[in-house]
Amino acid sequence: MTNALSYIYRIAVVVGCFFGTAFSQEASSQNADGSHQSLVRAKRIMRKIDKDGNGSFEKSEGVAVWRRYRKLDTNRDEVISLSELRKERPAHLDSGGEQKLDVIYKTVGKRKLLLDLYYPTDKKEMKVPHPLIVYTHGGGWAAGSKHGIARGSFKTVFKTLLDHGFAVASVNYRLCKKGSEVTMRDCVIDCKDAVRYLSSNGDSLTIDSNRFFVMGDSAGGHIAQMLLLSSPGTLLGDKDLASVSYKMLAGVSWYGPCDFEKTALFNHDDRADFRDRFAARILGSNADSSDKLKRYREVSPVNYLKPDSPPLLMIQGDKDTTIPAKHARYMKQRADAAKAPVEIMIIRNSGHNWRKVDADIDPSREVIVERTVKFFVEHLQQ
Repeated sequence: MTNALSYIYRIAVVVGCFFGTAFSQEASSQNADGSHQSLVRAKRIMRKIDKDGNGSFEKSEGVAVWRRYRKLDTNRDEVISLSELRKERPAHLDSGGEQKLDVIYKTVGKRKLLLDLYYPTDKKEMKVPHPLIVYTHGGGWAAGSKHGIARGSFKTVFKTLLDHGFAVASVNYRLCKKGSEVTMRDCVIDCKDAVRYLSSNGDSLTIDSNRFFVMGDSAGGHIAQMLLLSSPGTLLGDKDLASVSYKMLAGVSWYGPCDFEKTALFNHDDRADFRDRFAARILGSNADSSDKLKRYREVSPVNYLKPDSPPLLMIQGDKDTTIPAKHARYMKQRADAAKAPVEIMIIRNSGHNWRKVDADIDPSREVIVERTVKFFVEHLQQ
């Protein structure tokens, strides 16, 4: 008996060492990746704020910017080094519930694409698969990040939705930077792969792949429309995720465009010399592509409307000169013709990002937030 117990003990020690080593290696890998991400981010910020190009940011280079980063100046020398800049924690939702941050959903070349996952504030329900809202950020397909979820009206919307029992995923995607050859199509594909990843890992992540929703603003509003209206089997990216399915129930687009072929929709004042602003982001360097029309149509959400499309709510400002309210009205017109469920809400005296245009008229962000939350809650209960 003693020999048997001794044998079992030795086996347990070996197994424990194995899993301990494996866990340590995995943790080290995650820490290394997180460290790399913080360095990349710090270098990107430093390039923007380091006006004299000496590799550090001095208070004299910009007082307004200094106010944002001065807390990182731990030695009080009025200079922020790259190592100090790395210590800044990116913005996240202060949700009160469980969070899974910087989850790798796929790798493109050497680049890891990340998402953040937030769970409802009621921790007692963690064993129940949650409905999920996927947030796709704005930034003209060339800027922005998943951290936008924690700013402005988005923070209010998503914290309220977490209180209503939704989980929320905020997604990073490749950006159409000059010289990168990333196109708008790639942005859409990355976000669809993020949704496929979330669906394929639904059990372990405690989310319900049959109750997915989507929301985005500006360029992210366009991507949200694409995720909602195009089927899971289109615009494939990562081959390991290609066969994954999911079900979108409803989506909200804040000031997102719906059609790139109809360039007049972007011409807010109907000027005669208006030019197409988005060719490079749709076609990349191949601006004379023979399949230009096909590629414009492929990334235009209006072309995916069907009678059985999931419900879409488009909210846009009547004074928006970046993405004019023409887009919402045109989408509604096409949706009615296709018998597709699209609602629009036009906000008086509002520019892009809900900027107030006339100082005497309030565009009422509270109404926008309230309508957005209500739309998701209503479609969750149906």
